[in-house]
Amino acid sequence: MRHRKRNAKLGRKGEHRNAMLANLVCSLIVHRRVTTTLAKAKAARPLAEKMVTLAKKGTLHHRRLAAARLHQEDAVRILFHEIAPLHQNRPGGYTRIVKLGQRRGDAAPMAILEWVEEYEGGAAQPKEKPAESAKPAPAPAEEKPEGEAPAEAAEKAEPAKEEAEAAAAAETNEKAGESQTDAGSGGPSGTGEESKAKE
Repeated sequence: MRHRKRNAKLGRKGEHRNAMLANLVCSLIVHRRVTTTLAKAKAARPLAEKMVTLAKKGTLHHRRLAAARLHQEDAVRILFHEIAPLHQNRPGGYTRIVKLGQRRGDAAPMAILEWVEEYEGGAAQPKEKPAESAKPAPAPAEEKPEGEAPAEAAEKAEPAKEEAEAAAAAETNEKAGESQTDAGSGGPSGTGEESKAKE
């Protein structure tokens, strides 16, 4: 019985499971986010958290421990030089799991596994930009009427565009009508009657 065993087997033997989780964490380190099944994301999250904890210590010993678990030197280098400094002030909880929906083929629940600091840092920068642009707050208020004016101009342009299309369609119809009457009547008298009718 496997009572009180917390790890998920994921339908794989131990070596295969460990290799898969190591590859998943390496992909998370290199690409900053990974889309996978919810069960795999939940299984990979503790390994990713432990690797960041090792990287925050930063010693050669901890670097070798991380390399022994991840098996990819590039991922270890990125982990120690880029990801660990981002999470230096965070005591834990370096990753988040965002549930997506069900996969189309087999309805497996999907999720995104991503770094917390990576995207919070990215969200903090746009917050600063509106703070800078908040000083000229009257300018956006003035731009709103200007924003409405192009909308009105677009509304005016739509009927003008429709009129132009109708005129072009009428011209093509006239040309088609003239060519049909020329062929049908065989003489100029037919075209004269057509032109009088059009006027």
